[in-house]
Order: sequence, then structure tokens, then C-alpha cells
Amino acid sequence: MIEMLRGAVLVVATVAMGLLAGLFYAFAVSVMPGLRRTDGRTFVDAMQQINVAITNGWFFISFFGAPVLTIIAAALHLHGGGRTVLPWTVAALVLYGVAFIITIRVNIPLNDALAAAGPPDRTTDLTQVRERFEATWVRWNIARAVASTAALGCLIWALVLYGRTTAAT
Repeated sequence: MIEMLRGAVLVVATVAMGLLAGLFYAFAVSVMPGLRRTDGRTFVDAMQQINVAITNGWFFISFFGAPVLTIIAAALHLHGGGRTVLPWTVAALVLYGVAFIITIRVNIPLNDALAAAGPPDRTTDLTQVRERFEATWVRWNIARAVASTAALGCLIWALVLYGRTTAAT
């Protein structure tokens, strides 16, 4: 029974991490490059709307679920044959911690500052608002995309090791 739980939690943690890594990756390679080609009004309006839309239950399930499930997966692998999986789940947790801290300390405050600028049709200097936001947000989003993708890679490797361990017993 414990082996089934170990495997199931590890799979769900990996899926949640994959969703986040994919989200940050999509912003890095498509959303932000696409918005870079727009004028200031379109850019500010689109990012303000995205920042409102992303605060939903589905996002929060993966954003908070990925680390919680990774912690549970690590805890379930503390003893017995799960010890080979443990370093990789811990590494994934540390790497996701980096992405989480970047989000909390950089991206969210930038999002809040963008929201505080007000609606684009009432903002006098959209160019300045955009300049204070875009380059820093993009740079740190790439960093969190790399960190969360590395965390995903660690969880995938943990799954491989888990499979090898359970197949050997």
C-alpha cells in the first residue's frame, strides 16, 4: 500500500511541477515575445488582464500543490527502498523554491506595480510604466522557468529511480 502511495504522490507532484514549468516556459517563449511587438497600451492592458485572470483556483492548485506534493513525496521516501529517490525530490523542492521566491519577491511585486499604474486609458505615460516592468519581469520569468524546469527534470529522474527500485523488488 505504501509503495502505491509513494508512486502516486510522486507522479502527481511531477505533473503539477510540469504544469508550472510549462506555464513559465510559455510566457518566456511566446507570451512575452508576442507582447514585446505591441504598443505600450496593448502591452500594459494585456499584462494587467493576464495578471487578473491567472489568480484562479487552477493556478493556485499547481503553484502551491507542486511544492506540497513534492514535500509529501520526499517524506514518503525517507525510509526503505525510497532512499534513492529522496535526493532528487529534495533537489526538485529546492529548485522550485527558487522559482517560488522569484515569483513572490520579483514577479508579483512587478505585477502589483503594473496594476497600480491604473487602466491604460487613464495612464499618462504607458512607455514609462512598461519600461519599469517588462525587462525585469521577463528576465526573472526566464530564471523561474529554468528553475522549475530543472525541478521537473529532478522529479522525472526520481520517477525513473522509483520505477527501477520497485521493479527490482
